[in-house]
Amino acid sequence: MTNHRKRGARLASVSAVAVLTLAACGSGGSISEETAANEEKAAAGGECGEVNMAVNPWVGYEADAYVYGAVAESLGCTMNYKDLKEDVSWQGFGTGEVDIVMEDWGHPDLEDKFFAEKGDGSAMEVGPIGNVGVIGWFVPPWLAKEHPDILDWNNLNKYAQDFATSESGGKGQFLGADPSYVQFDEAIVSNLGLDFKVVFSGSEAASITAFQKAEENKEFLIGYFYEPQWLFADIDLQRVALPEYTDGCQDDPAKVACDYPETDLNKIASTSWMEEDGPAQKLLQNFSWTNDDQNLVAKYISEDGMSPEEAAAKWVEDNQDKVDAWTQS
Repeated sequence: MTNHRKRGARLASVSAVAVLTLAACGSGGSISEETAANEEKAAAGGECGEVNMAVNPWVGYEADAYVYGAVAESLGCTMNYKDLKEDVSWQGFGTGEVDIVMEDWGHPDLEDKFFAEKGDGSAMEVGPIGNVGVIGWFVPPWLAKEHPDILDWNNLNKYAQDFATSESGGKGQFLGADPSYVQFDEAIVSNLGLDFKVVFSGSEAASITAFQKAEENKEFLIGYFYEPQWLFADIDLQRVALPEYTDGCQDDPAKVACDYPETDLNKIASTSWMEEDGPAQKLLQNFSWTNDDQNLVAKYISEDGMSPEEAAAKWVEDNQDKVDAWTQS
């Protein structure tokens, strides 16, 4: 990723030189006129400077981060991308190491620690990003079609041995994700009396591969997954109904026995950074897109082999109307 950023910076510099050269060959005074226009624009928008963007370990987040970054760089900002887990990202708000977390999937413990209401006030909500987060238990579509009753958690023990693997110790295997994600699956399994063992895939990529393989080979697989995620465009994973989520049913992590809620994902930022109130901060406030937008960019990265920078640039070029709405003062 670093090489792409450096190459982009060199190309931008070459382009800038070319613009100035062409201006010098044109009518007299064009360089000074352009300089004056740029200075006027900078004065209206304020200085941008550097932006420290946390990049949490799932491709949808990469899509958010790099599209924001592509637009921010067009406004004169310098982007610093930092690959960090969710909880580690929030610790950077108070030190100046992190300015932005693009997606909060529900971290009341971190909110209590870093928001002003109960914590040190180093972080604040900046409003919804437009994406709706859906976490749940899913099975491949072939399995739901052949055994439709499997979509009700009450019937899972009936199939437990079909899900068993060498790693599940004689029980059915439930595939967890990256252990750093928000997940209560071990508690849900225990509190619902399910004959399953949670085995963590370790990463988003590993979970995707497992679901693809299970669908292709008609293998039994149940696991934690979520939307927005580009995989749903290729495989229509089917959600297993758990006991309905109600307010407070996840307050005690050890006692969780309910489904996950749908979550309007919020942008979180450093309070002191937001107080600078420049172009980068205004862009973050205005940044909003849909699950389909994010899934498309994530597909460019994960399935089409683009770098995050290339994927973001393509989406920005194809969606200038949305970008223009974000950059209006």
